[in-house]
Amino acid sequence: MSDAPLRAVVALGGNAISPPGGSGSAEEMRASLRTTSECLAGLVERGVGLVISHGNGPQVGRILLQQEYAAEHVPPMPMDVCGAESQGQVGYLLVQAIDSALRRRGLSTRALCLLTQVIVNGRDPAFRRPTKPVGPSYPRPDAQRIAHETGHVFKIMPDKKWRRVVPSPKPLRFVEEAPLLQVIEAGHVVVAAGGGGVPVVEHRKELRGVEAVVDKDLTAARLATLVHADLLLILTAVERVQVGYGTSQARPLTRLAVDEARSLLAAGEFPEGSMGPKIEACIDFVSAGGPRAVIASLPAAEEAVFGTAGTTIVATDG
Repeated sequence: MSDAPLRAVVALGGNAISPPGGSGSAEEMRASLRTTSECLAGLVERGVGLVISHGNGPQVGRILLQQEYAAEHVPPMPMDVCGAESQGQVGYLLVQAIDSALRRRGLSTRALCLLTQVIVNGRDPAFRRPTKPVGPSYPRPDAQRIAHETGHVFKIMPDKKWRRVVPSPKPLRFVEEAPLLQVIEAGHVVVAAGGGGVPVVEHRKELRGVEAVVDKDLTAARLATLVHADLLLILTAVERVQVGYGTSQARPLTRLAVDEARSLLAAGEFPEGSMGPKIEACIDFVSAGGPRAVIASLPAAEEAVFGTAGTTIVATDG
């Protein structure tokens, strides 16, 4: 039996970074991340090697809103640059909080953030059908005006307001794969591919950012495959995945085989805008040879890593 430490890729949901409905201030994020970092440092203390990715939806939304208000005075940045800004913003606060938690425990492991570009296919069908909402909501007249001025695509949301939508292509690989692996092998806690990574296309050895957002959970699955993780851990607001969610027949799931997870996904049990991408990411990782994937809540992270909490997805339910 190998004595190598357990390696986990942890995908943090937005609730781990900033509370729902909050102001999004730096002080608010620091308070949330202090709790998050204590959970993560506890795993490091137990010998788990961590690679961490995170969401950035609210942060990018605020960056876009700030740009809108300042557009008359400061040139707005394209979507890929805004994504990179959010990676730096969240990554800085996250590694600072984790590093402080590690120091409080007397651990020598350090945390660092790597700005990550993810290569996508410029011919991905997603570019013909933008679906990912970004930025603030608008009444229809304002959305029409902005669309006319900028060429952005808007769609109506369930709240009857309009939001800009951008393509969400599949992640293929990372530009920084070699240095990323070197840092991880050195034993550090690495924050990478925040917000799904900055999407870029490659043409004749040139990289170019694109107006798109890559799903953070699908990117986390690619990251977990790259680093040969023992576990993909997706932390969200629920303790376990449920079938029949929101109905009187709701039932939590403790363990799923990949085939069963695929069937439930195809049957519409996991909506595209919530649990669907998380289940898809788990399927991708396990299908690529990953031992197991777990979806769990942040407070149960430690128990989920060691097999006593969350919903576990494996190759076969044997």
